[in-house]
Amino acid sequence: MDITLHLAQQPEADALLGRSPLAALVGMLLDQQIPMEWAFSGPYAIAQRMGRDDLDAYEIAAYDPDAFAGLLSEKPAVHRYPGSMARRVQQLCQYLVEHYGGEASAVWDGVGTGAELLTRLKELPGFGEQKARIFLALLGKQLRVAPEGWREAAGAYGEEGSYRSVADITGPESLAKVRAHKQEAKRAAKQAAAAKATIRPAKPAKKKP
Repeated sequence: MDITLHLAQQPEADALLGRSPLAALVGMLLDQQIPMEWAFSGPYAIAQRMGRDDLDAYEIAAYDPDAFAGLLSEKPAVHRYPGSMARRVQQLCQYLVEHYGGEASAVWDGVGTGAELLTRLKELPGFGEQKARIFLALLGKQLRVAPEGWREAAGAYGEEGSYRSVADITGPESLAKVRAHKQEAKRAAKQAAAAKATIRPAKPAKKKP
């Protein structure tokens, strides 16, 4: 895999994401509760702090947990919650070692259908339904992994021409569109919650004695 991505918005970090399946997976894992660019620059920061030019699942899985958490906690921290995310990254790598021989690409290599790939992604530690669908869309739209039915399996994130997630970001302009979509979705969710809160069931009238 050697593809140009624009998720970290940093040339060196994006180059690593484009050539390293494990870096792409780790970036997706880190992409929660922090800006996307921060999350996807994380794999490059981890590799640099380990003195490597790539991530290795075996090395990370076997790393001393406290020392690995320390790597992610060094300033600037890799994540807002470096300790808990360090554990998750190690759990992901341990799973890859146990189930895929330490090769992240083995998760999708040779998969026959999008549904099967979605199942595999959801089995990864730290990958829930939404994260798995977004990464599936990223694989299909930008990383040339497109098994039969991948768009359907990715759901709305697989729609062509959409700007819903990191799968649709190819540069500053698309990044702005994705951010605008997310802000609108948050606004709509808040309005729906507020409307629901104002609708209270009428209290039953008290019976006269």
